[in-house]
Amino acid sequence: MARPRQTIVSLEDTPYYHCCSRVVRKAFLCGIDNTTGENFEHRREWVDSRILELATIFAIDICAYAVMSNHLHVVLKVDSDKARLWSDKEVLIQWHKGFKGTLLTQKYLKDEDLNQFERQTVDECITEYRKRLIDISWFMRSLSEPIARMANKEDKCTGRFWEGRFKSQALLDEAAVLACMAYVDLNPIRAYVADTPENSDYTSIQRRINSAIKGEQPAELVPFVGHEHLNMPNGLMFSVKDYIELVEDTGRIIREDKHGVISSSSQGILNRINIPAENWLKITTEFGSLFKGAVGALPALTEYCEHLDRKRRQGASNCQRWLCA
Repeated sequence: MARPRQTIVSLEDTPYYHCCSRVVRKAFLCGIDNTTGENFEHRREWVDSRILELATIFAIDICAYAVMSNHLHVVLKVDSDKARLWSDKEVLIQWHKGFKGTLLTQKYLKDEDLNQFERQTVDECITEYRKRLIDISWFMRSLSEPIARMANKEDKCTGRFWEGRFKSQALLDEAAVLACMAYVDLNPIRAYVADTPENSDYTSIQRRINSAIKGEQPAELVPFVGHEHLNMPNGLMFSVKDYIELVEDTGRIIREDKHGVISSSSQGILNRINIPAENWLKITTEFGSLFKGAVGALPALTEYCEHLDRKRRQGASNCQRWLCA
């Protein structure tokens, strides 16, 4: 049975979440329909652009994403500190970037006079909007609904475009975050729709590689800070060069038609997160089937379950087997 979203998300334990959403009937509604020959690849551009747009609205950052023919993956980081520090006006400005708000919130932003009752109503809206701007359910809803409307209009039909619920799972430590990011970035490689990460269209790894060529990091994605003294919430504590090389090495190994090995720099990352190379290959190939719930080392998983009043640690055996050396 599907769990209510509030029993899955615990910002006290982690700001990182892996979300996956599929189109209805697992049809190729964003790719090429093999039956009719119709090409819907342009819809993947819609999804790609919308993901990055929402990152400028919500206090939710993008670590990794991949838009496939019939599903999408996204690794999100909820920045609750950012939302808490926003002033009332900043909250409304952010909300109005993607939503109409109300006549009263629009009047407030124009510095028009409001009576006591109207100001109280605006304050209630601000409180609600501040919560929504760190809500992954609102993020995913805001991603899926416009795409569904555009696709249905193009197809001249009505009804569902996406499956009713998206999958989400908490990523409880840096090993889980890095493994999930690599799993997401390697989707096109595993599906044999791309030969290399740099040719993997509509993915975060392609965006990171294109920026790295210029000596930059993409502003749309959570950066790799590469300094261990910085806290993880401020960025990913690895070198972007090392991460790209790790994904490249892993992609070459999991493709049967390519020869590849884990390089010394990639092995250094795996040593740091305490995952043997053989476990890493298993995780980045089968992350979705290995882990059905929260992912992380057993102490972190135990705390997560305690905070959510869960009596059973779902997936504890696989976390212990694959994430612990």
